[in-house]
Amino acid sequence: MKEILREIGMIARALDSISNIEFKEYDLTKGQYLYLVRICEQPGIIQEKLAEMIKVDRTTASRAIQKLETNGFIEKREDPHNKKVKRLFPTARGEQVYPFIKRENDYSNSVALEGLSEQETELIHDLLRKVRKNVEKDWETVKKGHKRSY
Repeated sequence: MKEILREIGMIARALDSISNIEFKEYDLTKGQYLYLVRICEQPGIIQEKLAEMIKVDRTTASRAIQKLETNGFIEKREDPHNKKVKRLFPTARGEQVYPFIKRENDYSNSVALEGLSEQETELIHDLLRKVRKNVEKDWETVKKGHKRSY
């Protein structure tokens, strides 16, 4: 069997490392940019939905969101219909940094897909989406405290 997940892991770690270095000048560390991008793209998102999108547990998301708020990239606002719900919005600082993060993402995509035809790019996208959906099933199971059977 081919070690596909190793390849995906190496790609993810390399790109994450590059991003962490490049975003350091903006005081964004340890993948915080992932959260900021989603909040900029979906202003008003709630923390639980954000954690689900990024595939992290609530505690990890909470820490990253707290740091983004402390550093002035995002703000929490009460939901007008439910005071218990806090919605996440980018601040002016967050909106100012977002285009740089987006450019880095677009550049990384173009580098990663260099030499692939449009059909190959579409195929790899479709196949990776299938892989993600397969993994999400186990992620949901384990997240709820269940064990996978090997």
